[in-house]
Amino acid sequence: MQLRTVILDIHTDGSMAVTIDGAPHPPPEGVPAWVRGSFPQVIDHASEDRRVPVRVEVHEADGTSFTELLPARPPRKTATESAPKRKREKPAAPVLVEVTGEGFVPGEDVACCLIVSHTDATPHGTARALLDPKQATGADGVVLVGRISGTVVTRSLP
Repeated sequence: MQLRTVILDIHTDGSMAVTIDGAPHPPPEGVPAWVRGSFPQVIDHASEDRRVPVRVEVHEADGTSFTELLPARPPRKTATESAPKRKREKPAAPVLVEVTGEGFVPGEDVACCLIVSHTDATPHGTARALLDPKQATGADGVVLVGRISGTVVTRSLP
């Protein structure tokens, strides 16, 4: 798989210019300009819905910049692939610990540290992680880290 490069040049008005592998990538018809909230849409397009790894460079209007590498995700199984071939007894549902945070870019990948899982931000920029208490044994807190926004939220565990 070839690594793609996405460059996001943020302008002072909040709009942004997008290039993918050096070629300009204009916004869809009817959309006047890309904006920060378009990050997930741009990344999903460039990565073919996370099937291709992407290097993202963000150049802010104030001259700062950052780079992020987003790996491809393993393909998800379809319902027919994941359906059991014979009937099995359902295991008891685990009791989960919910951790939430706000301030993320809608749809961005959010790391859940003790790094036991990842989650995606909702279209409203809220992230929610459900942790099996067994995963958090001995831990007294969890950190949610936005992979694009850099937003960091810490929460104590019960």
